[in-house]
Amino acid sequence: MSLVKSNRPRFTDIKGLVAMVGHGHSFGVGGHHFARLPIALLRAIAKSSVKDLRYICWAGGLPLELLLEADAVAEIDLCFSSLDIFGLPPRFRAAAESGAIPVRDWTALAMIQALRAAQQNLPSMPFQLPEGSGMLARVPGARAAPDPIDGASTGFIPPLRLDTFVVHSQRADESGNVQIIGPRALDFAMAGAARQVLVTVEEIVPVGALRQDGRQSILTRNQVSAIALAPGGAYPASCLPFYVTDYQALSAAFTARETPLVDSLRLPSEGVPELHQKAAKIRAGTILATPMLAHAEKKASVDEIIAARIAAELDNESFASAGAVSPLANVAYRLAKATHAPDMIIATMSCGHLDIAPSPMILSLIESLDCETAAAYAGGDDTYSTYYQAGAVTHEIVGAAQVDRRGRVNTIALRKPSGGLIRLSGQGGMADVANMHRDYLLYIPRHSVQSLVDDVEIVSSARGLLTAAERGPMGYRAGKALVFTDLCVFRLDETSRDLVVIETIPGVTRQQIRDATGFAVTFDAGCGEVPLPSDDTLATLRNRIDPLGLRRLEFVSAKERGALIAEILKADRAAVERCIAAQGSLVGN
Repeated sequence: MSLVKSNRPRFTDIKGLVAMVGHGHSFGVGGHHFARLPIALLRAIAKSSVKDLRYICWAGGLPLELLLEADAVAEIDLCFSSLDIFGLPPRFRAAAESGAIPVRDWTALAMIQALRAAQQNLPSMPFQLPEGSGMLARVPGARAAPDPIDGASTGFIPPLRLDTFVVHSQRADESGNVQIIGPRALDFAMAGAARQVLVTVEEIVPVGALRQDGRQSILTRNQVSAIALAPGGAYPASCLPFYVTDYQALSAAFTARETPLVDSLRLPSEGVPELHQKAAKIRAGTILATPMLAHAEKKASVDEIIAARIAAELDNESFASAGAVSPLANVAYRLAKATHAPDMIIATMSCGHLDIAPSPMILSLIESLDCETAAAYAGGDDTYSTYYQAGAVTHEIVGAAQVDRRGRVNTIALRKPSGGLIRLSGQGGMADVANMHRDYLLYIPRHSVQSLVDDVEIVSSARGLLTAAERGPMGYRAGKALVFTDLCVFRLDETSRDLVVIETIPGVTRQQIRDATGFAVTFDAGCGEVPLPSDDTLATLRNRIDPLGLRRLEFVSAKERGALIAEILKADRAAVERCIAAQGSLVGN
């Protein structure tokens, strides 16, 4: 299969792009989370007769749900699938749990290197093994072999080639160069590994106009097969600086199960709602100057205690990365930077936004604020080679569905008592970074015998390299390995390699912890209570960092989640409207 494309893409419409997608294509989707997803093109593909796609992407999420609903997918290769704050994707879960569609779980680094092998016309690419996990056996074609130079055990992966890669971007010039503003996810690696690259854009501008923009990445015209003008083509996902994500529209689409996504995600006839266009223009300074919600004085809740406790792990030398779906990590990092660690580096959107300011976590504005205040943007492939694999990141706290006594994690599937499976989101890049980051920090918001077990059935990630002697030869720094729950804090002991309780949440007894844990609990000799956050820390957390209380989403049950999301979305809309009014006032003056 030739990957050499024409020097000049052809300009067409969405119907013309759809006609280029064939039955059985290996099919990749660009964008990240709810940012720059090619929704208009995906809707058109879903409504076409295309079938038997092999879906290949770091994330499944909304694009995969659209294609599964249309019965257009025959195979799935991914690292992770989630609908962000809205939980696990129901169609993906149903397909995986029933076994109707084969699902292959990849580590992020293996997928990146496989795409690079295709991009660079190599028979394979090496990668660091995800030591301690069972992921190597799950990744198609991956194997461990001695490095030909020094003999060290190394992972190798064959090329992962795509027939079609679809992506939405901000602009293209009339020659076909495509502009991407903000995090690039795996867009460049996937474009390089694809036979054809199909792009929808908000605007087509004259040649030379792209040079006038600031920070951006350019997918050059010889990498692009065809382009269609599609204003609002990512809606209800975001495309900055044109519009932010419409979380209300997404919530309505996900709750109205009787209406197909292909219909509920349609762009309104009048275009992207004005509110979401105006919200994309709000500046960080305006938001910081706008009063947020007033919180009544009350004692610290468990989510606040844990957020403050995690923040205490960070200092001015920290480089903390926030992963895919982690409100608690985002809150903790921003709280630390806003209080005692102003010089630390925070990277959000899986390290796509580098060195952000600790802006308030207003749901609709988080992406635009991080985009504005970031020192730089990166892609997922850049992130791994420059930061993760280099051992430069000190912290990435990640949520886990299930952890065992040796700190091993399962985020792929749980076995029901009846024998059936409960499919989970997947490990994303956790299997890789569990060893690469200096400190290995996990959290389980609801401590129970189901979430803390003697042995996990599937080891999706683990701290396989624990001691300084094990980590040093790999170029990784020695650090802590901790698990935070709503009852206690565990440390992974370097000698026994078992979890040991080092702190308890105020008011929680040792017997409560024993009763809620699926393995025999050991308490450290110096075990004490987690300190309560100070009044100043609480005020900063509640009023500056997380005025909507997004952190609470990690601590509620599935039944409670819908009501909490509705509450947050109402508060989010009110905050956005206040900020728009404040921005207009500043412009008027």
